[in-house]
Amino acid sequence: MALVTKPRDREAPTTLPAPDEIAALEMERGGLSLKPLSLLAVVVLWQLIAMLNGVLHFYNPRLIPGPADLVVAGWNLAQTGDLQRDLAASLKRIVVGFVVSAPVAIMLGVLVARVRWIEVIVDPVVEALRPIPTLALLPIMILWFGVGEASKYFFIGYSSFFVIFTTTLLGVRNVDPILIRAGQSLGLNRLQIYRHVILPSALPDVMVGLRLGLSVAFFVIVAAEFIAADAGLGYRINFSRTWFQVDNMMLGAVVIGALGTSSNYLLVALERRLFRWKQTGP
Repeated sequence: MALVTKPRDREAPTTLPAPDEIAALEMERGGLSLKPLSLLAVVVLWQLIAMLNGVLHFYNPRLIPGPADLVVAGWNLAQTGDLQRDLAASLKRIVVGFVVSAPVAIMLGVLVARVRWIEVIVDPVVEALRPIPTLALLPIMILWFGVGEASKYFFIGYSSFFVIFTTTLLGVRNVDPILIRAGQSLGLNRLQIYRHVILPSALPDVMVGLRLGLSVAFFVIVAAEFIAADAGLGYRINFSRTWFQVDNMMLGAVVIGALGTSSNYLLVALERRLFRWKQTGP
């Protein structure tokens, strides 16, 4: 009597994703994100407290204006053209300083990680300068480059340099040696090893460094525009402090935060597009 056996089913995966991971994947695939809702909840709560304070008067509303007051302040500045001028001035300084600094930091980070004699010369200098607060060097930069735009560009670029340099250095040093040996066994020369093996492998860390460096640029723009500036969001904050315009001060801070957050999400979207292979399993 012949035995009838059922065909074996395809083996099930040994581990199943957790429910929260499944929910996160579903939200990501559907384009739905709950992160903006938390920020919206904070703004709504802030406005509700401001409205309640209008009735109970438990703090001075001029010291802590509500979101509606900031919208009115922004509208008034936009009507006079001051807001647009400040935005253009700050964005130009950030972009120029960052664009000049980033390629230098990336190139130097790669060379320090791969060339021994450059590491011996450059790495101790960078490690000695990195702990020094950049704000402490701002007066010196003004003496060197004057009170014009050059000192602001250099200050922003110098502040962003160390983060990009450090992440690039670590990314290149963490490249798997097996990949380098595989490239050499395939006949790649030194330049091709850098182009096809080292740089692609280190690029995720470089992108993280670019995101952090850009956030540093937004962080120091206020200090750069506190001194000898006639336009910019940092200038607007300092000018409003002189005339006790707290709504304009907070508006400048909120706009800088919104610009920094938007730029970070743009780089995150670019990073996900470049590294789709990291998000897909076998």
